[in-house]
Amino acid sequence: MRIAVSGSIATDHLTVFPGRFTDQLIPGQLDHVSLSFLVDDLEVRRGGVAANIAFGLGGLGLGPLLIGAVGTDFGPYEVWLKEHGVDTGGVLVSGERQTARFMCTTDQDANQIASFYAGAMTEARDIDLAALVGDGTRPDLVLVAPNDPEAMLRHTRQCRELGIPFAADPSQQLARLDGPQVRALVDGARWLFTNEYEAALLLERTGWTRDEVLDRVGTWITTLGGEGAHAARGDGTSVRVPAVPDVPVTDPTGVGDAFRAGFLAATARGLALTAATRLGCALAAEVIRTVGSQSYDATPERLLANLTAAYGTEAAAEIATRLPAGTREGGDGS
Repeated sequence: MRIAVSGSIATDHLTVFPGRFTDQLIPGQLDHVSLSFLVDDLEVRRGGVAANIAFGLGGLGLGPLLIGAVGTDFGPYEVWLKEHGVDTGGVLVSGERQTARFMCTTDQDANQIASFYAGAMTEARDIDLAALVGDGTRPDLVLVAPNDPEAMLRHTRQCRELGIPFAADPSQQLARLDGPQVRALVDGARWLFTNEYEAALLLERTGWTRDEVLDRVGTWITTLGGEGAHAARGDGTSVRVPAVPDVPVTDPTGVGDAFRAGFLAATARGLALTAATRLGCALAAEVIRTVGSQSYDATPERLLANLTAAYGTEAAAEIATRLPAGTREGGDGS
């Protein structure tokens, strides 16, 4: 199964605040906040939602097609992605803007304050999916992840026109999309991905009830942080999978992206809904242990250890038969 991932490609600048953000917020003064946090450490890592998901899929042997827009500074990052199984043939290089930047500070409770500079990402709307799906290159699924909003809408529309199944992952962009835009991105998706907060925001933006959303998508997967993930279908199917237990939280950046990669890799290899959700959680557990979203190990040994710890030997054995022998060993992300 060939999966294309359309979305952001960025560099992550990650810092850690040794206190709590909430301790700095003064009741009655929130209408004119002016805060500066003295942070510890600075990690500059490769990121972007689409690149993170493609990296995870590549490590699991899927050879995904990455679709997005970058700046002329992308060269070393492109080499890295190719080395980790990602096809960058769908990447547009801007001659005017730098690759997008994600700047994030995490406090001791794993709360985050972040900013995102779009840069070259705004040119992703110029990418024509029809030009990328010629003979022998047509994907079986396109995941439309957070990106320039016009690019997200265009690529979703083109999936419908080309008859290509798509997955909807509006996540971080829900806050800036209006109701008709969200409805256009979601309606007809084979898979819909959100976290708990995004699920509530999606209902508010669309004006649909939960049942109305389920009537319009194949499966709605909601990640629940430390509680795992939930998947539901309009026919009443409901699966809840707990997270891998006792995982040290080093950095939550990219955890949801890894879940999506693990989940989609599992479905691509024919695993059922529960097993796919478990593999998503197992891969997410590797990301949360490390700093950065592309620094983790995806070896069969690590994944199977996570699966066994959380779901037992029988569940781990079922998934083990679908993991490629050459599953990637992690890198340092630098």
